[in-house]
Amino acid sequence: MKTWQKLLITLFVMLIASFAAGWFWRQLFDTPMPSYLAGMAGGLSALPVWELLRWLDTRA
Repeated sequence: MKTWQKLLITLFVMLIASFAAGWFWRQLFDTPMPSYLAGMAGGLSALPVWELLRWLDTRA
């Protein structure tokens, strides 16, 4: 898998995780999620996805 493909998949997962975390936050607390928490949720979701893609790439 090419690096740009891994970056696209990781970026997509980061955005989905950030939006999902914001939605859950709004459902729980009825207030917008602070942007630094949304960024942290996206960043933390990117780490295992990137490692999974790297692991899958080495198996091929």
